[in-house]
Amino acid sequence: MCDDTTERENAAYLLSRRELGRVAGAALASSLVAGCATTGESKPKAGTAAGTAAGTPAKPDAKATAAKTRARIVTIKTPDGEAQAHFVAPASGRSPGVLVWPDVAGLRRAFETMATRLAAQGFAVLTVNPYYRGSRLPLLETFAQWRTDAGRARIAPLRAALTPAAITRDAKALAAWLDAQAEVDPKRKLATMGYCMGGPFTFRTAAAAPSRVGVIASFHGGRLVTDAPDSPHRLLAKSKGQAALICIAQNDDKRQPEAKVELKKAAAQAGASAEIEVYPAQHGWCAIDSPVYDKAQAERAFARTLAMFREHL
Repeated sequence: MCDDTTERENAAYLLSRRELGRVAGAALASSLVAGCATTGESKPKAGTAAGTAAGTPAKPDAKATAAKTRARIVTIKTPDGEAQAHFVAPASGRSPGVLVWPDVAGLRRAFETMATRLAAQGFAVLTVNPYYRGSRLPLLETFAQWRTDAGRARIAPLRAALTPAAITRDAKALAAWLDAQAEVDPKRKLATMGYCMGGPFTFRTAAAAPSRVGVIASFHGGRLVTDAPDSPHRLLAKSKGQAALICIAQNDDKRQPEAKVELKKAAAQAGASAEIEVYPAQHGWCAIDSPVYDKAQAERAFARTLAMFREHL
């Protein structure tokens, strides 16, 4: 989960990755010097296939993706107030609804972009501002802002209000709102996705709306297994057999290796179709504005998400 220990682990990981890149860069430079001394081949021009093959892969066409969808900021009444959220769905038709709980930095442009990509695949996606009790949007623009002293100080009291009872109340209201939208097909199950602190919220959402939620998807979720009577893994064990995709960060697994074992036991007890895996990536790897964003592993998690949604929703 996002705490001081995670930040130290991720900082050490980034330092190690930069050092590896420096060494690799020096080795590459040496080989290029040697190569230039023995060949007359010219360098590929920028923009050609040869010139971009080793560079960053081309990003998906954001405009084309957005053209397939319609998005708006909505305000949803809950027992505790009015929650702002980002809602995006395919431009036509009715689709399965998906409730997304963002990470500790909250609802921001990165999560709107991620939601739009999912919507283009045929889902109606609601990403909530979990901190609505104390702040309207915008709260933070980027994950980097949360990593500052000012960002943490701003989030801390808002985060303290996110008790299990509060999340349960929110989940019921948000699921009901999704079902009432013209873009959502109420005959199909809902899914819920959560990142970082949002991971355990998916379990509480499933427990709050057991007849509606068909899939739980947690990405580097924190505190999924605790000693509390209402620990997320215990809620999973009592679930109605919702399918579960639980993607665990390698450093989270190192700190709590028994968590994956307990989660698998809980899924088996519930008779749930579960995919529980430790990914070779750091806590935060799926958020596109995270300093430890890992494109390859994020894409793999996204592919598994689509596969599970299409099978169970």
